[in-house]
Amino acid sequence: MKLINKIAKLAGKENFEIDNNIESSYIIRVCFKYGIMKIRGFFKAIGRSHIDKSIFVGNGVKLYSKRNLIIGKKVKLHNRVRIDALSKKGVIIGNNVVIGENSIINCTGSLQHVGEGIKIGDRTSFSNDCFFGCAGGIEIGEDVIVGQYVRFHAENHNYADKNKLIKEQGVTHKGIKIGNNCWIGSGAVFLDGVEIGDGCVVAANAVVTKKFASNSIIGGVPAKLIKER
Repeated sequence: MKLINKIAKLAGKENFEIDNNIESSYIIRVCFKYGIMKIRGFFKAIGRSHIDKSIFVGNGVKLYSKRNLIIGKKVKLHNRVRIDALSKKGVIIGNNVVIGENSIINCTGSLQHVGEGIKIGDRTSFSNDCFFGCAGGIEIGEDVIVGQYVRFHAENHNYADKNKLIKEQGVTHKGIKIGNNCWIGSGAVFLDGVEIGDGCVVAANAVVTKKFASNSIIGGVPAKLIKER
C-alpha cells in the first residue's frame, strides 16, 4: 500500500491514504487507467509550452484552439472532455484541477462575438457532465468542489422589445464569479451576472441568478439565502 500511496502523490493526491478494504485488483486497474492517461497527456503537451507535461488525459478528449489554452501541473481531463478555447482571455486551468467525464468548456457561442474565456483555480474539482458557457467570462476559485451536471451560462438573451424577435435583440455578457472553497451540489445552474463569495454552499438543483456574500448556504429556484455558515 505504501507504493500505491506514493503513486497517488505523484498524481497530485497529497495526504492521501487508500482504504485498506479496496482489493488489490481494483487498485491495479485504476493505476493502469491513470498510467494510460499520463501517456496521452504527455503526447498532448508536446510542442505546447503552456500545457504542462504532467497532465492526465482520458479517452476521446478534444482540445481546440490550443494556443489559447493554459493547463497547469497534474490536471486530469477525464474521458470525452471537450475544450474549445477560442476566446479573448483564453482558458486557464490551474494545478491539480479535475474535470469529469463528458464535460464541455465552450468559450465562444457565436463567430460574430469571440467570448471572454475561463479561469479555474488550483485544486478545484468538477464531476462528470458539467457545462461551461464562457462567452461573458467565468472565474472559479481554488479548492472548489463541484457535483455532476452543473452548468455555467455567462450569457443571457435580451427580450424587452415585444416587436422584435428575441434572437434579434442581442445578448448580455456580465460574467460569472465563484469564490474559493465552495461546495456546489449536483445539477446547480449559474446564470450570467452571478457572483458567490468564498466558502459558499450551493444546494443541488439550485438556479443561481444573483450575488451572494461569502459563507452563504443557498438553494431553491431561484436560489435564495437559506442561512450562513
